[in-house]
Amino acid sequence: MTSFKITGGKRLSGEIIPQGAKNEALQILCAVLLTDEEVHLHNVPDISDVNKLIELLAGLGVDVTKTGPSSWLLKATKVNLEYLDTEDFYRKATSIRGSVMLLGPLLARFGKGTLPQPGGDKIGRRRLDTHFVGLQKLGTTFLYHPDKKSYEVTAKQLVGDYMLLEEASVTGTANILMAAVRAQGTTTIFNAACEPYLVQLCKMLNNMGADIAGIGSNLLTIHGVNRLHGTNHTMLADMIEVGSFIGLAAMTRSEITIKNVQLENLGLIPTTFRRLGITIEQKGNDILVPKHEHYAIETFIDGSIMNIADAPWPGFTPDLISIVLVVAIQAEGSVLIHQKMFESRLFFVDKLIDMGARIILCDPHRATVIGLNHSTPLRGIRMSSPDIRAGVALLIAALSAQGTSIIDNIEQIDRGYQNIEGRLQQLGAMIERI
Repeated sequence: MTSFKITGGKRLSGEIIPQGAKNEALQILCAVLLTDEEVHLHNVPDISDVNKLIELLAGLGVDVTKTGPSSWLLKATKVNLEYLDTEDFYRKATSIRGSVMLLGPLLARFGKGTLPQPGGDKIGRRRLDTHFVGLQKLGTTFLYHPDKKSYEVTAKQLVGDYMLLEEASVTGTANILMAAVRAQGTTTIFNAACEPYLVQLCKMLNNMGADIAGIGSNLLTIHGVNRLHGTNHTMLADMIEVGSFIGLAAMTRSEITIKNVQLENLGLIPTTFRRLGITIEQKGNDILVPKHEHYAIETFIDGSIMNIADAPWPGFTPDLISIVLVVAIQAEGSVLIHQKMFESRLFFVDKLIDMGARIILCDPHRATVIGLNHSTPLRGIRMSSPDIRAGVALLIAALSAQGTSIIDNIEQIDRGYQNIEGRLQQLGAMIERI
């Protein structure tokens, strides 16, 4: 097991460049299976979840070549479907959540696919019904094998249909979309997820020859085509990293410039941090978070306590709820954090309470944070990272705390953040991998 040793209480400064978007990369990599031509991908994050998916594609027979520090060339000319039945595929597919999005492309191009129960963060129930109900609407036969905990999908010919998704699932929308682009006829997806990741996927597929209308909305219309071609595609900056760095600057009372952000793709993220009293200044395509000695949480117009909740896009992303909660610890005022989508994501707050935070965990979905206003610093402790986002939230807390902290199980953080300790060291953080 690997850990981070952090000496906190040090102010940081400088510039940091966010990595390519993790959630976008997982979708885009699966879409490579839709064509037998070359696909060039750029700004691909070097993180364990993405690298495992690239290994899965290589195992399937995709030609994979790294052409630069964050660029890859992939060509799925000869795909070996027998690999789906191997122990190697089972082991790798169960270690990442993104493997579920292989099913849509496999169905679209080869008419069949199998997948064991995918892995991912332990943040509560993450059912896959939306994926399979949508694929069945396209004419897919679905089987679940409880003894193997695996899924099997087959289709002689996918046929377009109208569907109203029960939930605006990002990965579910992506899976159905990638199947529909090569289905016969027209598919209409209502209540589709419309995160920037999906916008990017739609734009890439259209560049490959797909016919998708309604991009950026929750109503997608897809006219199926017989063939897709190769393309070039560049990932957006990871908006979760951007939000994490905003929170880091505020908690450590540091001035940090976040480069190449593409502010128009951040949705409510800047607005939500501003509600906590954090100043965010746009500098061209960059944002500057100036040094905050203090920051005060706003109240609603009637004076009632601020409530920050996650919601499907364009609402506030659930991946930053953990970060916002940590930032509120040293604010002036109080806030109710409401994590609606996952019932286990707030269970890391006991570690923050041990560090000296004033937090009331109301139930699995809600926590009230009473800000310390920097009157009392957090104290360093030993703790463990339960998932990607909670791990980085604990890392931010440790960097702001007095004394030394140890964070164990940082393999969770590595799943979503590229060389995080090296980039933080460049800002002046005292952090080492042990």
